[in-house]
Amino acid sequence: MFNINYRLILKTIGVLFGIETLFLLLPLGISLWYGDGDFPAFAITTAISIVLGCIAYFQYPNAEHRTFGKRDGFLIVTSSWLFFSVVGMLPYLISGSIDNVTDAFFETMSGVTTTGASVIPDIESLPHGVLLWRSMTQWLGGLGIILFTLAVMPLLNKGGGGVQLFAAETSGIMYDKIRPRISQTAKRLWTTYIGITALVAVLLFAGPMDGFDAVCHAMTTAATGGFSTKANGLMYWHSAYMEYVIIVFMLLSSINYSLVYWATQGKFKKMFDNEEVRWFLFIVTIATGLVAIGLFIIGTGETWGIERTLRTALFQVSAIISSTGFLTANYAEWGAFFCVIICLLMFCGGCAGSTSGGAKVIRIVVLMKNTVNEFYRQIHPNAIIPVRVNQQVISYEIVSKILAFLFIYAFLAIVSSLALSAMGLSIEESFGCSISCISNIGPALGGMVFSFGSIPAVGKWLLTFDMLVGRLEIFTVLILFTSYFWKK
Repeated sequence: MFNINYRLILKTIGVLFGIETLFLLLPLGISLWYGDGDFPAFAITTAISIVLGCIAYFQYPNAEHRTFGKRDGFLIVTSSWLFFSVVGMLPYLISGSIDNVTDAFFETMSGVTTTGASVIPDIESLPHGVLLWRSMTQWLGGLGIILFTLAVMPLLNKGGGGVQLFAAETSGIMYDKIRPRISQTAKRLWTTYIGITALVAVLLFAGPMDGFDAVCHAMTTAATGGFSTKANGLMYWHSAYMEYVIIVFMLLSSINYSLVYWATQGKFKKMFDNEEVRWFLFIVTIATGLVAIGLFIIGTGETWGIERTLRTALFQVSAIISSTGFLTANYAEWGAFFCVIICLLMFCGGCAGSTSGGAKVIRIVVLMKNTVNEFYRQIHPNAIIPVRVNQQVISYEIVSKILAFLFIYAFLAIVSSLALSAMGLSIEESFGCSISCISNIGPALGGMVFSFGSIPAVGKWLLTFDMLVGRLEIFTVLILFTSYFWKK
């Protein structure tokens, strides 16, 4: 067995608990301000987080970073997300908002992975502190818990350790460094993320929402998470202005945040010259057109009118492909044609390096180009035709990894669907829940569009695992279950 740097792992988890404690102070203050009775829950959770953080950090305060490798990175990222969720579920349990561990952990994992699937029947009955914490879990998980830790704790980058953590948590087939040091890159990404969140909050506050709702929805929009403070979600406000604002920022948050950062620096050409971004916008346009035409064919479009039909189509396409999961209509009632489009968008997802879920557009593009090349090789078997994206050659190793990723992705969806169907869910519900959780979407199909509360406890634990695996890009979690990971 190889030498695992347990001391560094424990120390890093201690740092994470410290960061979680700082964020818990915000809902703690809100609970005191509104006086909804959830103050003790946050006070106790904060105390527990402080104690656990001190124990973990001060066990080995002088842990060495020089032996920090890939395997340590996988362990740190996976364990950090699990520990964050364990502590994060305590406010639900202690406040009585959720009365069992299964639902509390499901709701928290759904938050930190930005899935947005919920088991809470009456959202509006939750105290303000719990509602804020619910939104904050998505916001923290959107760009990445570890990425935030790297931004505020550059010491983790010593010995190249930050590179391993960044690669293990960041989505996509490769990662972009804005600055030479990972800690500098993390700071700029998080600064951009905070700026976008603040802008969304201001724009929503200028519309139909009060300050509290605007902040909560700004966090879940920027994180492409989808948690709302209302039982009916965005349908509560019936505001076209609000929908257009959220459409823009759902799509923006689905683009690689490195490109978004350069756009904020005035370099818009970098964003629109990117092939993945162009394909992403093309898919959104085609899917929106198909949904809009379909709505006119079934008669709904004639009732709504052109503007509302196009807006609803664009909103639902943007919400699903970005993995935000906000709803302004029940697409399951439109028919099978629309559900097929929704499933395809769930699978596709947004761009690599964004806060969105799914398989990512870049993988679909590489797979498509590689398939076209394979047809050519059938006639010219000796031809060497590389896959190119953005005028850069994609190595065979990356193509091979993409094929393995998509195979495991499909395999997990099939196995999860079989398991859920054995628990009594319909085929439509089983497949919808599986792909929704693996892709971190939120809404599913059939009776699970709005709530996952009726799923058996075992099914919820299975879907919780799917959420974590999907958010951490499959390999980061599943590699821990291989025998060769633990061998020297």
